[in-house]
Amino acid sequence: MANTLPLLSDHELLRRLVSFDSTSRNSNLPIADFICDYLDHPAVDIKRHLSPDGDKVNLVVRLGPEADQQRSGLVLSGHMDVVPAEEPEWTANPFTLVDDGEAFVGRGACDMKGFVALAINALARRAAGGAAGGDQDAPLTLILTYDEELGCLGARHFVDTFDGLASLPRQAIIGEPTSLDVVRLHKGHCKMSLEIKGRSAHSGYPHLGYNAIEPMGRAITALSALRQRWQRDTCPNAEHFPQVPFVALNLARLEAGVAINIIPETCRLDLGLRVLPGMRTDDLIAQVETTVASVLDGEDYRLWELNRSPPMLLSEYHALYRDLCRMMDQSTTVSASYATDAGWLQDGGFECLLWGPGTIEVAHRPNESIPKAEFQRASPLLDHAVARACGGGTTL
Repeated sequence: MANTLPLLSDHELLRRLVSFDSTSRNSNLPIADFICDYLDHPAVDIKRHLSPDGDKVNLVVRLGPEADQQRSGLVLSGHMDVVPAEEPEWTANPFTLVDDGEAFVGRGACDMKGFVALAINALARRAAGGAAGGDQDAPLTLILTYDEELGCLGARHFVDTFDGLASLPRQAIIGEPTSLDVVRLHKGHCKMSLEIKGRSAHSGYPHLGYNAIEPMGRAITALSALRQRWQRDTCPNAEHFPQVPFVALNLARLEAGVAINIIPETCRLDLGLRVLPGMRTDDLIAQVETTVASVLDGEDYRLWELNRSPPMLLSEYHALYRDLCRMMDQSTTVSASYATDAGWLQDGGFECLLWGPGTIEVAHRPNESIPKAEFQRASPLLDHAVARACGGGTTL
């Protein structure tokens, strides 16, 4: 274990993180190993929380004393995985950080290795400066997850199985790219699949088969009617989602058939539900089940949940939220229509908000970037938030 931390600049650390192809289909062990080596210091406690197959890992990194009974201190959380970078519009290697003068360009620079770099260095600087040696009153903890982009799989596994969850700080900043807006609520996302079984046959002898697409047509019509009804419903916290103030039901993908001259034996429909904060996902799933059952009586079908990411909701009176809003001179509530690790972390007892540099509008796109000015501005602001929550350091 090292006795000193040879610190990289925020920019250089971001460059190193982007250089790892941590696309969700790959193991994230190489980038996790680099982070562990970088933070190797006697004052820093690092726990590896492996995925069930051992190919991926969440990292839990603590500086300072263990949390007290009130679970004081602060969690900074981000995901290490990124979406694929296979679009032909990339103007350079997606895994080589490029400075174009106004922004840093690279896959994950915005979503969300920019914040991860800032969070790692916020802890590293305090460790190098001796913050854990007496002037840090409460722990600073990093929770770095795998497979957020596949449906928050790492965060769910962490909440379900990590030993010592209740000993971690309660309040958490999840550094999704919000253009440094403080976001206290976001929608959840539930993915489902419906499969109907028919019977294959030569299309010249249709009486010998049963076409699975035809009953699926009834299901699609019924689900479309449910979608329209949900659009008319009054939902909790709808005022914070003016563009889509309802549960959005997306009939996303349909698969059936192998050839035009064969009666389709199976038909599968994948669908997604965007759940508002304050709503129960299970209640909405039950409505989908009832809708499907009403038109598929007697059919051989299966409806199941693929994955869910819960919504997030934090009180507007929460101390961390109010402090960050004052810091950013923000007086209005900002929401997000996408799901994040915050949903599962909230279900695990954490009090979460989103706050980070970069905008979601450039995430998951070719030439993804993070504005240099915003990235640089976020660093001292994050140090301030840490100092307020953990003690030590300098407040603004």
